[in-house]
Parts: sequence; C-alpha cells; structure tokens
Amino acid sequence: MPLPRRTLLTGLAGTAGAAAVACSGSTADGAPAPRRTAAAEAARRLLPRHWDQITFRAVPKEPGAEDSFRVTGERGRITVTATGPATQLTGLRHYLKHTAHANITWAGSRTDLPKRLPAPTAPLTGTANVPHRFVLNDTNDGYTGAYHDWAYWEREIDVLALHGYNEVLVYVGADAVQHRAFQEFGYADEELRAWIPGPAHQPWWLLQNMSSFPHPVSRQLLDARARLGRRICDRLRELGMTPVLPGYYGTVPAGFADRNPGAKTVPQGSWVGFTRPDWLDPRTGHFARVAAAFYRAQDALFGPTTMYKMDLLHEGGKPGDVPVGEAAKGVEKALRAAHPGATWVILGWQHNPPKAITDAVDRERMLVVDGLSDRFPHVTDREADWGATPYTFGSIWNFGGHTVLGANTPDWAALYEKWRTRDGSTMRGISLMPEAADDNPAAFELFSELAWRKGDLNLKRWFDEWARTRYGAEDPHATAAWDILRRTAYGTTRADSWAEGADGLFGARPDLSATSAAAWSPKKMRYDPADFEPALGELLAVRRELRTSSAYRRDLLDVARQALSNRSRVLLPRIKQAYDAGDAARFDRLTRDWLALMDLLDRLVATDSRHLLGRWVADARGWGATDKERTELAYDQLSLLTVWGTREGADAGLRDYANREWAGLVGGLYRQRWSLYFKELRAALTEDHAPADIDWFTVENTWARDPGHLATRPSGSTYAVAAVVRSSLQ
Repeated sequence: MPLPRRTLLTGLAGTAGAAAVACSGSTADGAPAPRRTAAAEAARRLLPRHWDQITFRAVPKEPGAEDSFRVTGERGRITVTATGPATQLTGLRHYLKHTAHANITWAGSRTDLPKRLPAPTAPLTGTANVPHRFVLNDTNDGYTGAYHDWAYWEREIDVLALHGYNEVLVYVGADAVQHRAFQEFGYADEELRAWIPGPAHQPWWLLQNMSSFPHPVSRQLLDARARLGRRICDRLRELGMTPVLPGYYGTVPAGFADRNPGAKTVPQGSWVGFTRPDWLDPRTGHFARVAAAFYRAQDALFGPTTMYKMDLLHEGGKPGDVPVGEAAKGVEKALRAAHPGATWVILGWQHNPPKAITDAVDRERMLVVDGLSDRFPHVTDREADWGATPYTFGSIWNFGGHTVLGANTPDWAALYEKWRTRDGSTMRGISLMPEAADDNPAAFELFSELAWRKGDLNLKRWFDEWARTRYGAEDPHATAAWDILRRTAYGTTRADSWAEGADGLFGARPDLSATSAAAWSPKKMRYDPADFEPALGELLAVRRELRTSSAYRRDLLDVARQALSNRSRVLLPRIKQAYDAGDAARFDRLTRDWLALMDLLDRLVATDSRHLLGRWVADARGWGATDKERTELAYDQLSLLTVWGTREGADAGLRDYANREWAGLVGGLYRQRWSLYFKELRAALTEDHAPADIDWFTVENTWARDPGHLATRPSGSTYAVAAVVRSSLQ
C-alpha cells in the first residue's frame, strides 16, 4: 500500500537512546524523513492498516533492571515506550490484547481493528520478571520445516518479538560453517558435502547423532542457507534480540585423526540406527584449533553473538576415557578464546547436563534451558540438580511436530512463580521449546506471558480473556468452548510423566493393538475425550461476525481435528474385537467407518494452508537448482515425517515419530497403509489363515519417494467441514 507522507515523530527529548519513527519521503518542511525504527517496520508488517497510528519511543534500560514497556495515548495516537525494539513490540501486543482486543500468534490472528485505534483507559505497563526469554528447540529446523524462506522467518521473528522473546535459536546455515571450517583440516569440498545431511535432518547432525543422510548437499544450497541464516541473525539484532548460534564441542568428520596426526577422537557408537560422528577430545590442541576455525567461519558468515548452544554427549554419547569435566573445560576455554563474554547454553534433557559439567565450568556464564520443567513430577529442585547454575523454566509440549492440542498449563500456573521466587532460586528465564513451532496458539500465548506476569496465574480468568481477545468480543459460546478446552486438553498435568497429549492412531503403522503412532508418545488419552467433544459444538455456535478471522478458523480446525483424532482410540479396539471374534460383517462395517473418518479428517485439514503436506514439499523443492536436487530435497522432507531415515532407524522406533494430521498425509500414506492392512485382515478372516506380514518400510519409503499429486492450495470451508465432523461424531 502507498505510504503516507506525513511524519510520525517519536523519541523522548533529551533522552539518550531515543528513537524516531517516520514514513519514507520527507517532513513538512521538505527535509528528509528520519528512518523508521525496527519496531515500526515490524508494526507496518503486522498491522498494515494501523501501524502509522503507533509511535515507538526507546529509553535506556537501567543497570540491573529488566526490560519494560509503557503504553499511553489517545484515540488514533498510541505511544509505546520501551527499553528496546523487541520490547516495544511486546508492549504493542499487551495493548492489542488488553485494549484493542486483537490477537496475533504464530497460528492464526485477528486484526480486524476499528479505523482509529482505541485509547487505553490508563497507562499499560509491563516489566519482564526474568532476563532470559529463550525460544525454539534444536529440532525446530527439521520438524517445523527446514525449507522455509525469508517471508516465513520475517513474520516468525516479528511474532516472537511481539510475545516477549529475546533469545532465538538459529540453526539455519550452520552447515556452511562446518563446511568452511573443516576444509582447513584436510577435507575436500565434495566429501564434506557428502558428510552434511539434508537440511531436514541437520538438527540431529548438529547434536552429534548422525551424518550423511539422505543425499549430499549442493554448494548452491549451502550458500543459500548461509544467506538466509545471516538475514535471520541481522533481523534479530535489529530488534535487539540475541541470535543463539551452535557452538563447537567436538564433532568431526570420519577419518579426522588419520588426516591430522596426533589428534585424539572418541567413537560415539550409534543413535537409533545411525552411526554417530566421532568426538574430538576437547582437552587437546587439535580441538582448540578446530574450534578457532569454526568460530572464525561462523563470525564471518553470521557475525558474532553472545550465546552459543552446545550439548556434550547428547542422548547416549560416549566419553570414552575423556573425563567429562575436563572436556567441558576444554569446550569452555575454546569458546572464551573466541568470544570472551559469551554464555554457554545447554539443554536440560534426560540426565543432561550432568554435575560433572556444571561443576567444571563458570556457572554464571552457563544457561540451562530446561525441557523437563513440566514433564516429570520428580523435577523439583533444579538448583540442586545443576549446582545453582542459572536455568530457565521450559516446556516441550509436542514431539516431532504432532498436531495434538493441549499442554500442562496447571503446572505452569503452579510451578513458575513458585520456582522463580523461592529462596536461593537460580531460575532466570523461560524456554519455549516444542519440537516443532507454529501450533497450539493458546499454549504459545500463555507460556510467553509467564515472563511478563505479576503474581499468581488464574487459568479460568486467563482462558476467559483469551476467548474474548482471540475472536474480538465477548461470546458465551466462545467462553464455554475455551472453558471446556481448559479443563481437558489444557488441563493435563505432569503427574503422569508426560508433557504432550496422546497422538492419534490414524497415523500409526497399522496394528490392531496400536496404542500410539510414535514410539515415545503417551499410550492412552490424558483426559476424557467425551468431555472434550462439546467444545466443537460451542465453537460452531460462536456468532457469525466473530467467525471471520484466521484465529477462529484455526481454532475450529484444531478442535474438530482433535475430536476426530480422539475417535481413533475408541474405534480401533472395536475393530480388534470384531476381528478376534471372527465377525466379518461387523469388521467390514467398522473398518468402513474408520476409513470414512480418515477421509473426513483429510478433507477437514485440506481447508487450511498450514495443514497441506503439498505446500511443505513444494517449499523443499523450491530450494533445488535441478530436477534431481528438487527430488532429493522433497525426499529429505517426506522421509522425516514417515520412515525418518534408514530401515534400521525406522525399526528402532523413529518411524512415524513426526506423525501429524495433514492433508495429503492422512489421505495419502496413512490411508494407504490402513486400507492395505484391513484388506489383508479381511482375506485372513475369509480364508481362515493368519494374515501375511507386510513390509511396511518398503510401503512407506516407496510412498515418500513418490507420493503422487499433493495439493498446494487449500480447498473447502473449515466451518462447513467442521459442522460435518460434529454431525459424524453424534
């Protein structure tokens, strides 16, 4: 849209660090207009019809103080004053929620605002209660999508800033760093590109779990990812956010000791069917030289930062005869040599980090991003677990990118403030780390607010306000729907040692006794699905004028999808009973019902572009320079969602780890598998013999290599199909 020519002046007269916001063009006296600030540019992208009614002012943060904002103004003239661009956007979100009743999340938004923005009735203020607001999981680049472009990342960063995050994990382009660094140690371009996995699988290479799958990466792909990674880092810096980059902790390509005499490497064995890369002893001069080359290459490609993510011996790594504490000192020494003031970020996961690491390093310059705060009831004293190392309160509410709705919000309400304020607490932040982003918008919003709240969290009151803000006005049906969701999908707790909901069985490799689709997912529902289903009827009854936003459509789809998914756990045991009883007629009727529900589910998710497998695959193909590369990149994406990797890895439990209810996947591979399985079982009933074994890996891998036509555009009305879903469940 054309930019207005008038100037918006901002800044506090006489205040150091004051910022100006203006439109392009010139001021009233003909002088060049000042440059728009980063926050104003983000507001223009997020609120293209209203951004010019918002003035952003920057004030310096006092030593020792946390980020803060203040929102004031009159109708059509809103002023947000804060301690940095990202915090200015956090203040804007606070205003949108509490005054304008608008909502912007990474999964649906409502920005249908009046022509002139309403004025807050009193100043709106907020102060962060912790300094670290960390976001994104190591696995995010795989399970959310390794082939997103700048348009995706630009909006994602804007939304993260809007929600108060100031530290963002950036893995995009890390392949180019290692490719450049190891050429100094006897490796040629081509063999390094063969060692580096495809982008969808790179997170696990960076965690030292695997390498060299499924195809060598091209030089043009490395360069393109490096450019995108630099752009992401630069935008984060513009907004005053910290890019958290992978640090160097010892992964080396095969044969490193042969090419570098005197180097000591420790074989790492295997990880779920994959051979792990060797580990270079961090106590040695060879390690110091490789680390120095790594950080030089990283600085050249992305610029320096102040936070580096490293996990030694992740998920079963082997120290050999290297003392873990001494190894940690070597890793820390190399980091300090390159970046003296940097913070080492390490994942709190399983038994990581062990006391041997936290006891060996400078704890004040380490941050543990805990992924288990709301997972296990025995996690009660992280100060004792990690020797008073600073840590964050974290959540991983999905694994593999499952489309399951819900989170352990009662644990957030019960634990966050208690842990933060208790005597001797070293909790210094939050860490939002679902294995895939862009889902569960209510959980995203609620968890993000923890770092900006004061006092106890009343979940009933919060979800009531969410329903009003999410759709723009009070509605009794919206309130009722979200109260049901609060008590069911969002009412689970860590008492059962889970942080995510049970995945649906439509995505399971066919088995009449299946209890989950992914090997490491809950085996039963964590709430009563009969209590959940009325939420769908309430959402459908929301008055018409509140149904127009992408926020409403996304929530309706999520609830309808979840209701259908939950029915798979009711229907499969009935199918098994019919088969075991030899009741062919009942078996036929129930299996037809099963496939009909799958068809309806595929039709439902096809109404939303974010649930199209075809779009995801097209994103991957778009990065290829040749037909061969485009085909390889598509397989990189599709294998991750299906077989994950090799036959050995699939059989070890990785297959369907990233199952999800997307159009093209439910109606494609998942339906193909169940149809084939039911046909074989039916033949066994008719002919009175045991069903033949099916080579599922071959079925799955063949489909992943050639899934046929996949739609890239949504079709149909979410509301209309959701209404059919409700009727089908009654």
